[in-house]
Amino acid sequence: MGELLGRVTRRFRRARLFYGHGTLEAGDDAAALLVHALGSEPPLTAAQLRRRAGAAVVAEVERLAERRLRERVPVVYLTQRCWYAGLPLYIDSRVLIPRSPIAELIEQHFEPWIVPQRVRRILDVGTGSGCIALACARAFPKARVDAVDIDPAALEVARLNIRRLRLARRVRALQSDHFAALKGDRYDIIVSNPPYVGRREMAGLPAEYRHEPRGALAAGTDGMDSVRVLLREAISHLQPGGILIVEVGNTERAVRRAFPHLPFLWLQFSRGGGGVFLLTREQLQAAARSERQSRS
Repeated sequence: MGELLGRVTRRFRRARLFYGHGTLEAGDDAAALLVHALGSEPPLTAAQLRRRAGAAVVAEVERLAERRLRERVPVVYLTQRCWYAGLPLYIDSRVLIPRSPIAELIEQHFEPWIVPQRVRRILDVGTGSGCIALACARAFPKARVDAVDIDPAALEVARLNIRRLRLARRVRALQSDHFAALKGDRYDIIVSNPPYVGRREMAGLPAEYRHEPRGALAAGTDGMDSVRVLLREAISHLQPGGILIVEVGNTERAVRRAFPHLPFLWLQFSRGGGGVFLLTREQLQAAARSERQSRS
């Protein structure tokens, strides 16, 4: 099977595919297809690679590799599974492929910005597959998590993952345009990986992105349609001492320019990624007071 893995990897490298949808390079994509065809779990072992690949495995890998090359379909959509913060998830083209660096924050229990033992309620805005909400539920076993999304198709995938991971008692999936369905609800942590791609950037994205739901990527002319709602309304849904964490990716510079009065903490990640800010409820309150005073 090592020969099959090498052959597919070389084909992918020659094709100059785009990576970043859950994999980093050609060898990762080829390995994911082989793991899928074998019906096993990653990573591939040395013993597996020494074995001869059966005809069925070769045929499946070659079939999916051809689609990856011809249609530029991200490999996660071909296998319909990936891992996020250690959780196995079902994924299809109704949702974005999980890849947010927020996973690293969840694994660290959002310390030192929150006391994990005190967390009782968490909100994931724009949940998609449910990956962030579910990872939070696993990291905070005493917390209840609301997972909201405006797209009913995405919520079907989220609910499937909730059932598969047996977290239905603590994770609730709700259809909501941001906070619209959450009147009166308050949370210790609000986390969001919202749409944040501007019109010009959308036009220049690699072909692989065309397989993802446009509504989960595009956020108006400047990429900040959703971010503006989060910054305006999160304060009404945070508990005292609560925190807001939002990923804005390449829109970070635009966010800094648009909200110079906000004391964003831009977070760093050991495994790569960026464009994620953190604000406390108290910081949002102080900024709102200051803005009101400047207008009066």
